[in-house]
Amino acid sequence: MFGHVSYQTNISLDAGTVPAAPAIDRLEPGARRPFWSVMIPVYNPTDILRDTLRCVLEQDPGPNDMEIEVVDNCSTRGDTEQMVKELAGSRIRFHRQPRNVGAIENFNACIRRARGEWVHILHGDDIVRPGFYARARQAILEHRDADALACRTIYMDGDGIWLGFSDIEARTPGLLGDTFVMRQLISQRIQFVGMVVKRSTYERLGGFRTELQHCTDWDMWNRIALKGKLLYLPEPLACYRIHGEADTSALVRTGMNVVDEQRAIQLARHYVPPGKAHSFYRDAMKEAAIRALRRMRAHWSGGERRVALIQLRAALRCSVSLGVLARLLLVVGALIEKRRARPAVLELPSEAPIRRAPARMAEPAVPPATLASRAR
Repeated sequence: MFGHVSYQTNISLDAGTVPAAPAIDRLEPGARRPFWSVMIPVYNPTDILRDTLRCVLEQDPGPNDMEIEVVDNCSTRGDTEQMVKELAGSRIRFHRQPRNVGAIENFNACIRRARGEWVHILHGDDIVRPGFYARARQAILEHRDADALACRTIYMDGDGIWLGFSDIEARTPGLLGDTFVMRQLISQRIQFVGMVVKRSTYERLGGFRTELQHCTDWDMWNRIALKGKLLYLPEPLACYRIHGEADTSALVRTGMNVVDEQRAIQLARHYVPPGKAHSFYRDAMKEAAIRALRRMRAHWSGGERRVALIQLRAALRCSVSLGVLARLLLVVGALIEKRRARPAVLELPSEAPIRRAPARMAEPAVPPATLASRAR
């Protein structure tokens, strides 16, 4: 029903060629297919999964137009299947892997199990806003040559409070051009939650590379941007959750996130024309170093000095260009200035009563400048 699973032979990157991506076989012809496959990969999900499922069900056009399936990577706690049944009955299918196949291979399993024309891999802690599927479908029908569609993304914290927006790539809906492609190759511009891909595109380009963890989506979107047509909606219709339990957080604490970025950049170096490969590699590694310095500053300010130093070392392994060293001096200077500006603590006698100010009503959150992109 879901096609035979096969893999192409991997070729060493050291030999000057790119390892082949996992193959995604075509479905058997003739079967009736829905327009959408909303595939939700999970592993030990929390109750946040309920919000993810609700945001899809509230936009459900019916089983003829949308299939919805949770693909559980052999969770070890909780009863995910019961949670799905309580919320959706039989409307959402549930599949449990017989063993843990790893997060990336679970993404590929989602694609292989999908029967829809278009596939949306929606993580179990992210959500899409009302109108996401309707607006995306309308844009796709107006651009039938598109291979994938991305929308602008909202970053939110673990409680669902908006923190910021992804950069806007175009002010009107339409296909993105070469200028975007180079921006995307140098720095991840697209979040999983805001990306839908035609199944035939995965069949043509292959699935997510299992040798990457933090940047497997960056590599996938790079291949699509270079070898396909990417449709863009500037409206922020998808919400990406940033919280401490995300897979990315553990990678940041060890510096493996930057190592994975380096691997993705090395792969992308082989995607671009030979005449542009050297300058691309230099610019991409410089941007990777600057992203690591931003994380260094954030963790140092948050009191996580060890993590900050790990990110600093990772940054300098990426690039020691004048631009990176200048940015490092700015970061260090800002941290010193912040320490100097810290107000002195007023010591009160132990017997003096402490009067607490009445709590103020929270003001509406104004999203700050765009946060650095993260790939899970």
